[in-house]
Amino acid sequence: MLSRIAESLFWIGRYVERADGTARILDVNLERLNQLQPDEQRLVSRQLLGIMGSRPDSDDFGLGDLLNKLAYDRVSPTSIAGALGAARENARRARETVSSTLWEGLNTTWYGLSQHRKDVVGTYRFCHWVLERTAMIKGLADTTMSHDESWQFLALGRSLERADMTARMLATQGVLSAGLSWVNMLRCAGAYESFLRTRRGASGEEQAAEFLLLDRLFPRSIVYALSDAEKALERLDPSYQRIGFINDARRIVGQARTFLEFHQPDDLLAELPEHMDRVQRACAQASDAVTRTYFAQPIDLSWVGEVS
Repeated sequence: MLSRIAESLFWIGRYVERADGTARILDVNLERLNQLQPDEQRLVSRQLLGIMGSRPDSDDFGLGDLLNKLAYDRVSPTSIAGALGAARENARRARETVSSTLWEGLNTTWYGLSQHRKDVVGTYRFCHWVLERTAMIKGLADTTMSHDESWQFLALGRSLERADMTARMLATQGVLSAGLSWVNMLRCAGAYESFLRTRRGASGEEQAAEFLLLDRLFPRSIVYALSDAEKALERLDPSYQRIGFINDARRIVGQARTFLEFHQPDDLLAELPEHMDRVQRACAQASDAVTRTYFAQPIDLSWVGEVS
């Protein structure tokens, strides 16, 4: 398929998942941030922005600036609005490949971004609206597109971004550790009820961290997301080798997954920051490897016509 279309599909998956993950992180931290004193509020806002991979514009960076940076800035792909706008633009470029209902879902979501208040209460509601819209978009992608090579690129982008966003979410626990419980972390990932059903009486911090990192059956755990990325890469390049892998992305993702999956869980909490840094680096390196392998290829114009 066209490398530019494959790249657009990959980034649709990433950007939609980024909007979803950022909305979850902002939602779970918003209430506590609003209750902090101004000095502490500014400090935590800067720390939270750093975890999300961005930098403050000024020394007097506060809660209002954080809301704009992570929710409403349409230029930055770090923000919810920017990510959804970038997903829509990539869908426009791959218009002949994505389904009409998926395109309409992204387009309608884009036009709905301006219909929200930009204060704390408005942002809280905005985050919940984004979670509903991204869930619908992902459902439309899963049920209205053939699960062929095109869909595998979208699924690959989504899985890598989900692992990265779950790692960032877990990293925020250290920033707001005073009073921010693991119950909130589980709720942020939509994992609270699944965790209770799986673990029953065991509900401590270690069990919650273990669930979000290592559970093989919960879709938002890091190990599950990395496993999904591995499966997509295997389907995109099913060639068998007796030694090693042709695709660097499979090696990087596989190493990250096995390091977590076979790591001794007893010291998981103590080593959580190192684990999260390692996962984020692996996702970034795997994304670069995917770009080199699949998107830097000559374009074959005989496959499909240009976008009108």
